Amino acid sequence: MCLITFAYQSHPEYSFILLANRDEFYARPSQSMHFWQDHPEVLAGRDLEQGGTWLGINQTGRFAAVTNYRDGRNRKADGITRGDLTRSYLIKTEGAGGYIDRLEENKNLYGDFNLLLGDRQGLYYCSNRGEKSRALSAGIYGMSNALLDTPWPKLEYAKAKLQALLANPTLSESDLIEIMLNPSTARDEHLPDTGVSLEWERLLSSCFIQAENYGTRATTLILQKPSGETVITELSFDQHGKTEQKTFALNVDPIGANQE
Repeated sequence: MCLITFAYQSHPEYSFILLANRDEFYARPSQSMHFWQDHPEVLAGRDLEQGGTWLGINQTGRFAAVTNYRDGRNRKADGITRGDLTRSYLIKTEGAGGYIDRLEENKNLYGDFNLLLGDRQGLYYCSNRGEKSRALSAGIYGMSNALLDTPWPKLEYAKAKLQALLANPTLSESDLIEIMLNPSTARDEHLPDTGVSLEWERLLSSCFIQAENYGTRATTLILQKPSGETVITELSFDQHGKTEQKTFALNVDPIGANQE
């Protein structure tokens, strides 16, 4: 997962709105969002190479998403797969806050990550790249391959577009998803310097990526009402374009319900 923008308790109809793009090599085997056979309470995509997930929710409303932290100069070797952070949280009953508190003790054992977790108690952010874990207040946020709200061009674009749409009391799913399908790349002078080649910085600077071997594999939209009524739409892609679209409807404990 390489780009996420979300609005938390910032819209009159939806208490949680999330848009996410997962970018990955096309050759890496994975399954699109589904209810897992070994853990039927979990609705998530699945990485078939390591068994984890980049984004998911379970039947009680516990939500998780993870991105990697891109640092081409200081790559961590042999860390525990980041997808295990989300998988472990979704299959257990431990609250998000407690899970993150416990994770603080060994988070440096994992590959560099940004982690977003939610449950009835609230929405939480955690990273193992030097930023302190915290509960999030109401607002509009973005998470890519640097720390939360790092102002990369595509992140700033996605957040601004989401904020503009939130001015409408009635939201259009197609308009929201369209934010994440923007293939425009940033100008060279606006590119981050993450230690990868200029060619890769250019490629990775767009919201939607489509190259020969690497690109956006999934676009996910979550719309959750304060009642817990939740609709999830996911589009899947390969190097040729869209391959599948799925929609799921759940009634779960809403994220942050106990904060209200």
